[in-house]
Amino acid sequence: MSFTSIDGVRLETRTIPGCGGRPWLVFLHEGLGCVSLWRDFPDTLARRLDMPALVYSRRGYGKSDPLDAPRRPDFMHREALDVLPALLGEHAIRDCVLIGHSDGASIALIHAASHPQSTRAAVLMAPHVLVEDISVSSIARITETYETTDLKTRLARHHAHVDDAFLGWSRAWRDPAFLGWSLAPECARLGVPTLLIQGEDDEYGTLAQLDAIEAAAPVRPQRLVLPRCGHAPHRDCEVQVMEAIAAFAASCACGA
Repeated sequence: MSFTSIDGVRLETRTIPGCGGRPWLVFLHEGLGCVSLWRDFPDTLARRLDMPALVYSRRGYGKSDPLDAPRRPDFMHREALDVLPALLGEHAIRDCVLIGHSDGASIALIHAASHPQSTRAAVLMAPHVLVEDISVSSIARITETYETTDLKTRLARHHAHVDDAFLGWSRAWRDPAFLGWSLAPECARLGVPTLLIQGEDDEYGTLAQLDAIEAAAPVRPQRLVLPRCGHAPHRDCEVQVMEAIAAFAASCACGA
């Protein structure tokens, strides 16, 4: 385990070695994720592509420092526009392929739209670009599960500040001020090569998310929709997702 300090906040980070001079793979976790919950997916992909990789836990997650205030409705924008650029700078990463899942995919989209000069490409798994009823309902259900079952204990194996991780996420998404949240402006500026991946049985979002990105993005994204797949494509359909991302990232890295 290692840490990178950004404005006095320690973030849990892990780097994976790869061929010098190639773009970095940068992994951005979901709303309940962290470094350890990616399991060996980053290592396998980095080895396959011979690319260096950076995996990190956002504040309040994993072994990173706790939150100092509730997450605001703009928490994904702040991560994408303030924290992530500083983190990449600390690791001297000037050329990267962003690989994001769920909230992490939304953060990747925002960053890619705003920093196309340093973003080679983006892989967005189960991204959110608008708030759907299915998302809010599913978060309400899992919040009840967190409060009434051993889910908190199980998550605490991965998160040092488990209430920050879970309640910080669920309360932000269920805040009435968040209902109008949208990434429509960022979708319209998404000019880097993008791979969209979503399961048909995603309990946190529908294909309307991918449709909105595809309709607005000036560069037409590639799209992979997986049957019998839920909200975590890289776990539910690991082999197929690994193949798709490896092929996509390799094509984008040509000439690096």
